[in-house]
Amino acid sequence: MERTPHQDQSSSRSVGGPDRDQIACTDWRTALPLLTGRSVTLREPRHSDAASLFAMLTTEEVSRFISPPPASVEAFERFIAWTLRQRLAGNYACFVVTLEGFETAIGIIQVRAREADFSTAEWGFAVGSPFWGTGVFHEGAQLILRFVFETLGTRRLEARAAVQNGRGQGALLKLGAVKEGVLRGSLRRNGLDLDQVLYTILAEEWRDRRARSTLSVSRSVH
Repeated sequence: MERTPHQDQSSSRSVGGPDRDQIACTDWRTALPLLTGRSVTLREPRHSDAASLFAMLTTEEVSRFISPPPASVEAFERFIAWTLRQRLAGNYACFVVTLEGFETAIGIIQVRAREADFSTAEWGFAVGSPFWGTGVFHEGAQLILRFVFETLGTRRLEARAAVQNGRGQGALLKLGAVKEGVLRGSLRRNGLDLDQVLYTILAEEWRDRRARSTLSVSRSVH
């Protein structure tokens, strides 16, 4: 989250989500799959998303704990072009968050490889503040976790959250992330060096949590 979105890089509806085979068999390097939940859809960024992403992600409340976002609509356009190149290279995936029935991008979720085979990866996210507390992020995150562990084959997924970012840390804990330690002075923001908390989710933990949730739903239905 603190590394989402990247700085300007111009110099360089099935309930519970999509069908398993759709996710597992998609060649994501050619094109990212469309991930759909009850009310949230995640898709690849488009050139036309630049204006809405600029409006949503550059406000002070959203950007204060992340790396500086692109500083203009044009810079977001260059960022989107960069995400497509990085996806083709096979070391990065970026989804925009949209609501069912609407095409407007209200946030992004990124996943980048920390090891070449994606066995270890890092994710980050940013959602426009009007949608905080609505469940939009949690639903989108569940879709991304399935993509990461089933499609990318990730074993260990890392995230960083500024110590001061209680909302972001709470969101990660709700997803089952485990706090591993504090990274001192690891985020430079507005002339200050901020400490970040390192959180991780392991593939086996995610599968166990998903199985328990499925079992709980099955019992409540019967």
